[in-house]
Amino acid sequence: MSSLHRSSPSVSEPSVGSSGSIDRRQVLKAGGLGLLTLAGQGLTATASRAAAGAAPPRIKLGQIGVGHAHASKLSAFRESDAYEVVGIVEPDVELRQRAQSQDPYRNLPWMTQEQLLNVPGLQAVLVETRVRDLLPTAEACIAAGKHIHLDKPAGESLPHFSRILKAAEQQQLHIQMGYMYRYNPGVVLLREFLKNGWLGEVFEVHTVMSKFVGAESRKELAEYPGGIMFEIGCHVTDLVIGVLGRPNRVTAYPQHVSKLNDGLQDNMLAVLEYPGATATIRSSAVEVDGGQRRHLVVCGSRGTFQIQPLDTPAVRATLDAPQGKYPKGYQDISLPEYVRYVDDAVDLARMIRGEKPNDFSYEHDLTVQTVLLQACGLSVD
Repeated sequence: MSSLHRSSPSVSEPSVGSSGSIDRRQVLKAGGLGLLTLAGQGLTATASRAAAGAAPPRIKLGQIGVGHAHASKLSAFRESDAYEVVGIVEPDVELRQRAQSQDPYRNLPWMTQEQLLNVPGLQAVLVETRVRDLLPTAEACIAAGKHIHLDKPAGESLPHFSRILKAAEQQQLHIQMGYMYRYNPGVVLLREFLKNGWLGEVFEVHTVMSKFVGAESRKELAEYPGGIMFEIGCHVTDLVIGVLGRPNRVTAYPQHVSKLNDGLQDNMLAVLEYPGATATIRSSAVEVDGGQRRHLVVCGSRGTFQIQPLDTPAVRATLDAPQGKYPKGYQDISLPEYVRYVDDAVDLARMIRGEKPNDFSYEHDLTVQTVLLQACGLSVD
């Protein structure tokens, strides 16, 4: 298995409800379906240095914010030999005091954003603020010439996010989005099936991304009009765009079903229409033990591929004929243990060192955010 190396297309604002057929083979080459094989790709620059007995220099990295739900991913970067974590920023006193005693942040230097961005040799920043502060913080990091890992979702303003992507592209800076299933072994295997054409022409994609959210957490989520789709549906929106690309039309069905009068859109459905295919994205905040039913199903003319649950991935596939090492018919496929964010850290280091391109183009990330806002029933202007 090898990465699909290609240059990222220029960023352009996708139009709402635009039409035009998409060649799925082109999507595989140009979108988010680059195979993310993190080893065994020939003699990379890192391997060359290792052969010469020299370890590559560690990448200086910092983090801005601890208010995001996934901010503790810093642990994966601290545990990696590829990085030297030089500092962390959190202007909110309460959040900072709470975080100082937690393992991901213990014994790190706390500093201001200005101090961090001026650390000599700093190359990359994890942007892990509250969602409302993600885009202003990301823009400051890009303006300072730093690669970023930007957590999800990419804000509420599509023009603002587009501006950031354009600035990053102009400076040849990487933006790695924090969608947590990109490096999932089930998703990586799906990319192999699609690249090899084993599923034939895809005509249906179905995803569910749900959980049960308690009353206090619901109040925080209700701050954003996109509801639970905006909060966690973004993860599977990224996967759908990776399979089918940009849709012709997105129809949102937002709904509030809880008896709590908090205004949270907690039961959401979006339908994406393509030439010859449809996709559905469901996201709920009221499903008991919803994490166990999170799934991705891709149906093609020659087979079906299902991952469920997504967080501890298990794959069931069916094929109309033997393909590679996989026989005809239904089969359960065992996968290696999946630990979130470990492979994100590995892949970002390889991109920063110039050993590989970003497998997810600027245009892919802009399309995901456009479709996400449409799936929430929000404006993309």
